[in-house]
Amino acid sequence: MDRTVPKTGSEEIELYLRTIYSLLRSTRAVQLDALIEAHVAMNSSLHVNARQPGLDASALFYTVMRLPACVADVEMVVMGQTDRVFHDYGYADVDQWEHVTAPGRRRRMAYDGKDTLAAYIASQSDIDDLIPILVAYQIEWNKLYPILQSSSAQAVLAAYGADRTLARTAELARLLNVTPDELSRLEEAWGPGMVPTLQKIAHGPKKFSVRLLAGTFVNYQRATSAWWLNVRQKVEPVTVENRPAYFVSSNIHAIPNLLSGFALGEEDAIFDYVRKANDPALTAEYDYVRLRDELNNKNNFLYYALRRYASQPDIDARRIETERTRGIQRVASEHGFDIEAQVIELNKLDVDTIDPRLLCCTEGEMRRLRESDAVIINIDYPLGMAAYHVMAKISQYVTQMQGIYVIGKAATLNARIGDVVLANVIYDEHSENSYLFGNCFSASDILPYLTQSSVLDNQKGVSVRGTFLQNARYMDVFYREGYTIVEMEAGPYLSAIYEMIRAQRHPVNEIVNLYIAPFDVGFLHYASDTPMSKGRNLGAGRLSYLGAEPTYATAIAVLRRIFAVELERLRQHPSPAQQRTENPTLKEEGSGNGSLPGDSDQPVSAPVHGSPGQT
Repeated sequence: MDRTVPKTGSEEIELYLRTIYSLLRSTRAVQLDALIEAHVAMNSSLHVNARQPGLDASALFYTVMRLPACVADVEMVVMGQTDRVFHDYGYADVDQWEHVTAPGRRRRMAYDGKDTLAAYIASQSDIDDLIPILVAYQIEWNKLYPILQSSSAQAVLAAYGADRTLARTAELARLLNVTPDELSRLEEAWGPGMVPTLQKIAHGPKKFSVRLLAGTFVNYQRATSAWWLNVRQKVEPVTVENRPAYFVSSNIHAIPNLLSGFALGEEDAIFDYVRKANDPALTAEYDYVRLRDELNNKNNFLYYALRRYASQPDIDARRIETERTRGIQRVASEHGFDIEAQVIELNKLDVDTIDPRLLCCTEGEMRRLRESDAVIINIDYPLGMAAYHVMAKISQYVTQMQGIYVIGKAATLNARIGDVVLANVIYDEHSENSYLFGNCFSASDILPYLTQSSVLDNQKGVSVRGTFLQNARYMDVFYREGYTIVEMEAGPYLSAIYEMIRAQRHPVNEIVNLYIAPFDVGFLHYASDTPMSKGRNLGAGRLSYLGAEPTYATAIAVLRRIFAVELERLRQHPSPAQQRTENPTLKEEGSGNGSLPGDSDQPVSAPVHGSPGQT
């Protein structure tokens, strides 16, 4: 079968990647100066003004949000998978370094307090993401350096630092040659450190060096094995082996918030906290929601506000204890890449306290979940190829997979920010495969839980190698070939799914039919970016509370699907306890080793009304 794949237009991007990896093969640190020409020539959609002498404020905002504040003092960035890798290469005390974070990117990083930053990488995708961010940061830093040299510029900075009036702000914006809106976003990114950072920029140009300590495929697998071993050990005595399992890749908030009932039980206290918090941003969100149909999204707002409400230690401890009593165990990552996991036992959920929107049938039927031995494995969605490594590792231990559901952000070429987009065709830049699959979700599964957004199903998506690794010509090829979703994880997940149901590794550059998957497969993305709007990229705004609605709408759809499939499985294959209730003559020893009657290596996956694509 012939096919057209979105390859035309990627020559500059391919050159950039080849240059990156040829430099990183060096056994010593290399300077990022060598990448600037290839970076600029790529004409990245996130760095449209890289060639211009003036500041590209959107690109700078994007990079600042995805790097820790200490990067202003950093000269060397070293990348490795685990503490052991860093130890083997001479960084013996890296686990004692200061743990640092970035506002807009979840990556484990450590700072030595001087000039070196250690970045823990989970896959090649972390390199494809981090290196262009560092290059863009260096380019924009070095544009500001000559501007801030003069004594008059220093006087403007000092005046702004002492008195941030509207006049002083306008004066600083003129100095940096940015609009007031662009300056306000830089203020948001840098926070109180804005003036000190600009003063550091005035002291000298930025000249990063980078070093890849161990970039082999085996080291990524070792890091993933260590991560999964930690999860298995921390959730004991719960096991995932030989139990029906539903895998969800989403975030660490939505699924437990919907299932635990903690926020709903704290409703009055949360609203009282919001009113007294003296947080203008949170109050504005509260007023916005309250004025829309008298809190028609009340539960979503409670979940949104819970993150700040639970920052109080005693409340967070109560939240965690409530989750544990209802079968939700959290496992933080340790000594490697930063992906939290949760293991949730369905038979411990309290039907009376879960979010009412999750009730997919009568309460009596929902109570049958008490007979379930199934678990949900929910992970904080990984970046790019880390999804392949994680899914491949989990599938070695989960022998009764019932469903794989992925929720994530995406750029959209035909929808609005906040819309939900569903694909059933994915072109994967990593494997160069076109994956065809039956997405078990349709628009009707999500629309009831949205008030401001739309749902587009039957779409085509492309899994790209990195956010910076796109340009206008490349995306135009996507659009002309009908690819309207741009994201990073679906392709790697589908490559792992292929290896779960086939007797070989995933192919390369083929059309791959995954409609034959013997379990549920569902991908839901909500739009966080519209890259076809030139110069208005991911750095141009924040989803804020608007992101809560599509996040919870997709999470609700996933949990309702899981409950429906599991209840159907229980009807077809009742547990030993159910069998004894329905047939008192059945002896206990008939249950054998504890597996469900009728279970086999192939999991049961029953069609559920209203969700096309189930095979």
